[in-house]
Amino acid sequence: MTMMVVMAMASSSPFIGIGGSIGVFINNPNDSPPPSPSQDLNSDYYALQAFKSAIAEDPNGLLTSWAGPNICSYRGIFCSIPQESLSDSQSQAVLAIDLNHANLKGTLVKELSLLSHLSILHLNSNRFSGTIPDSLQNLHFLSELDLSNNHFSGPFPAPALLIPNLIYLDLRFNSFSGEIPDELFEKDLDAIFLNDNQFEGQIPMSLWGSSASVITLANNKLSGSIPASFGYIRSNLKQILFLNNKLTGCIPEAIGYLNDVEVLDLSFNSLYGKLPGTVSCLSGIEVLNIGHNQLSGELSDIVCDLRSLANLTVAYNFFSGFSQDCAKLFFRNVGFDFSGNCIPGRDMQRPEPECSQVPGEGLSCLRTPVPKIVACAVAGIEGGRGYPFPSSLPSSIP
Repeated sequence: MTMMVVMAMASSSPFIGIGGSIGVFINNPNDSPPPSPSQDLNSDYYALQAFKSAIAEDPNGLLTSWAGPNICSYRGIFCSIPQESLSDSQSQAVLAIDLNHANLKGTLVKELSLLSHLSILHLNSNRFSGTIPDSLQNLHFLSELDLSNNHFSGPFPAPALLIPNLIYLDLRFNSFSGEIPDELFEKDLDAIFLNDNQFEGQIPMSLWGSSASVITLANNKLSGSIPASFGYIRSNLKQILFLNNKLTGCIPEAIGYLNDVEVLDLSFNSLYGKLPGTVSCLSGIEVLNIGHNQLSGELSDIVCDLRSLANLTVAYNFFSGFSQDCAKLFFRNVGFDFSGNCIPGRDMQRPEPECSQVPGEGLSCLRTPVPKIVACAVAGIEGGRGYPFPSSLPSSIP
């Protein structure tokens, strides 16, 4: 899935990378000024040459231009006049590196931290390996870090947690492993892409406090429950992808607080129980995929009446039926896949012996009773109208 994250910050100017991608230079006038670019020009040159020396293979010859003192002419290097030097038109510094899709093989070097004005580091779709140097935490102006689609390994890169102005973190399609640190969701990030790695353990409880609009944890080895308090704090989340992990337990009732979510994919896990009635509060959701779990009960109109739905997938669960409003989804041109369930009289359902033993059928999800009509105009967290969420946050869900 292709996702676009739009970030507006003060004093920004666009650039176009070698792969045709568009980035943004971000300068925050409230930050303390870095060293003078004129003083740092030699440092930038030294950093880039050290980086070049760590490249073992450059099949496209991109780095042949990385010669001589005019570093702003190097391919993939983008310079600009820092905000504190606008009065000096000759004063430039390296603000961005975009080497996406360059097919480079090598490692990252500690000298990259000498690029004191660097705001964007895009290295996706290469063959970089090894770990992330601790010195990258000194890139105080770095706002975008894209290391996706490489061969990085080791635990979650701790330096990323210490970069003060980072708002976009993309570590997709690598071999990072171990647990996801709690501190990640406490950072002021707008986008977190961790899918297609080897992360394991439970999703941190701090997930509910994240400021991100996009969180993708798909295709890892995460286990345990989705944090029970996920959603209780008003969230900016637009897209949540937890598919293809080893998650168990119930779908949290508090998920109804994710008022702005547009894509929610919890498929290919082992979630059980009934859908919480608070799903009816997801008024802006367009794609809801809960397929390939162990969910049961009847799929009610509180789900199928969601007006923004474009695709609803509940395939390969243990649902025993669905309401008349669900049957009308086809007339609304909504993609509706309910195959592989236990719905009598419908085609492509499970064999009857499989439906006689529903996984997790006797386990409680601690649900609040659901009224027939659930009003979600005002979230319960504000003490107004809406679904009667509990006043206190549960610590866990079975």
